[in-house]
Parts: sequence; structure tokens; C-alpha cells
Amino acid sequence: MRTCSAPGRADFLNTHQDYKGLPVVPAALNLRTYCRGKPSQSFRIKSLNLERMGEDSEDNFEVKVNPMERGWFGNYFRGVVNVLLRRGYPIGGMEVTVESEVPVGSGLSSSAALEVSFLKLLDSTYGLGLSKREIAELAFEAETKEVGVPCGRLDQYGCSFGGIIKLECRPPFNVEELPARNLIFAVIDSGIRHSTGEIHPVRQREINEGLEILAERVKGLGRTYNTVEWERLKEEELAPYLDELPPKPRMRILFTLREQRSTELGLRILRGEAIPEKERVQLFGPMGKKLEGLKLLGELMNQQHALLRDLYEVSLPQLERLREACLEAGALGVKLSGAGMGGSLIALVETEEVGKKVVEEAIGEGARAGWVSGIGEGVREE
Repeated sequence: MRTCSAPGRADFLNTHQDYKGLPVVPAALNLRTYCRGKPSQSFRIKSLNLERMGEDSEDNFEVKVNPMERGWFGNYFRGVVNVLLRRGYPIGGMEVTVESEVPVGSGLSSSAALEVSFLKLLDSTYGLGLSKREIAELAFEAETKEVGVPCGRLDQYGCSFGGIIKLECRPPFNVEELPARNLIFAVIDSGIRHSTGEIHPVRQREINEGLEILAERVKGLGRTYNTVEWERLKEEELAPYLDELPPKPRMRILFTLREQRSTELGLRILRGEAIPEKERVQLFGPMGKKLEGLKLLGELMNQQHALLRDLYEVSLPQLERLREACLEAGALGVKLSGAGMGGSLIALVETEEVGKKVVEEAIGEGARAGWVSGIGEGVREE
């Protein structure tokens, strides 16, 4: 019997940017998904979480390419097996029990943690020799091509590598493992469930509407959200033309530029670089003079949440009330994790004691649950 696990992840910096080809910065959490299993003639999967909820909790299928069943938890396991078989990996069946600490539908990558931990279990059992990058790519392929979920690579790479990473979202998808590993988060599950499929296509369409207009004014500018070299664009250069755009396309494009600029600063902080006072003041106004270390990182998180709320419009009144409760309880910075319109908030705190207070206040304000978490390790065999 072997046991493998993978962490959930917080969508730390540059939310809603991966599908535009911009780098993202996920942070792995201590919440983990565990897959325990032994070789068998076929696949027999049992979810202890679903069993406790009184829902259908078992799936059985042969060692072959299997069809998906609408809304079925077993699709994630079938998807992983299908990808491995299509690629010619020599695997047999397994009896698997899965148990997860990562809440489903909360913006913390519950499905990716499951896929990554299951892949590691198959890798360890059948000696496939998979690297963390290969596990991430196979999990991404399983979720997108087999299960049919339209996601970027943020989740699978965050769960596989662990720690805090910078993931380049254009080929060859380079990963920079960042040295900051002593951060503490309070993770707040709002209890409000959302669908990524109802958010991403709308925002992408709005960006494209604005780019169609800007492309007539700015030479060489791409006309779709995923063909623009956003890193090379400066808000100051586009400013003369932005007022020609309808309000929502203008807001979405401004969000993209400002969020990326903010993340570039965040990466420097995470690498341990000193940030000159002039830059801090440019981004945060007079208060920037006093911001250092964790407080600077916390304020940057607050800034990114404000951009998500005001320019991308993916927050809700209940999420804002939860966020205010977290800040009043002592959080340095609080932002959405995931697509928004529900899911989770992550709050940067200085100590575990403060984190516990933040969780308590958030639950008192109506949150479904909360946890205090350090930075988690990547996929591993226990």
C-alpha cells in the first residue's frame, strides 16, 4: 500500500492573467489531498469525503481509455488514466482511496490536487519516472482534454511543484521556485460556489472588444486577449486611446496592465529585493514610505484585490464583508483566490495566532470555514 499527496494552492498574485499568457504566482497550502492504493486488475476508486456526505462515492473502470460521465467525480481519475494510456505509459489497475482536506469549488484547486496526487501514486507504483513538470503537464492534459474543463496551467503546476513559484504561461512554461517560504495565510472559504466557465469567457470577450478598437490605433497590437504581448505595453502609451473604448473593455484592459505591474513588484519582494521608496510611493501613495517587508506584500495583495473588484468586477458584497472582517482582525492583506464571484479569500498574517483570529472573525461574518496555513510542499510520496 502506497500513499501520495499533493497540496491545494492559493491563487496568490496575478489572478486572471494566465489565460493571457502572463506569469502567475501560486502559493501551495498545507491543505492536502491523499491517494492511498495498491495494484489491482482494474481501477476501484473510493472517495471518503463523498462517503461521509452520503453521496455516490465509488467508481470502477477497466485499464483502458474510458468515457467521461457528466458531473461524475470519477472523471478526474479516468482522465488521468486515459492520458497515460494514450501516451503509452505501462500502468495497471489500482484500488485507490482518496481523502482530501481541500474543499471542493473553493478556488483552491481541489481537482488539480486530486489529479496530481493520483498521478504520483501511479508513478510510484509502476515506476514511470515522472518529474514534477511532467506530472503537472499530464494533469493539465487530463483536466482540459479528457474532463473538458477550460483552465490554465496555474493549478496543476502549483500543486505539483509546491512552495511559491512564478509560472510562465507561454511555452516552454518555465518555473521559477521563489525563496519565500515562511509566509502564513488565513484561508477563508466563503461557501459561495462559482463556475469558472461563467466568468472567463465573458471577460475574454470584453478584452477582445477593446483590442479590436485599439488595434486600429496602435501598430502591431494583437486583437485577442491571448495574442497581445501585455508585458511590453505601457498604460501611458495607450492612454490617448483608452477613452475611445466602451467602459467595460477599457476597465478589463486597465486591469490587465495594472495587475501585471503590481505582480512585477511582488516578485521582487518575494525574491528579497529592497524596493526604493520612490517606487513604493508611486504605487501606494504617501503610505508607501512606511511599507516594508510583509506589510508591503500585504498592501500589494490589497491593491490586487481592489483591481479584481473595481476593474474586473469579480467580487460580491458578501466577499467584501468577509474581507473587511479579516482586515479588522489583523490581516495585512486580503484578496480573492481563483476566478471570483465566490470561492475563497486568502489573508496574509504575521503569526498563526493572528491567523486564528482572522478565521474566527470571518466565520462569525458568515464564512463556511477557514484554516491557517503555511507554505506547503509539492507532490510527494508519504
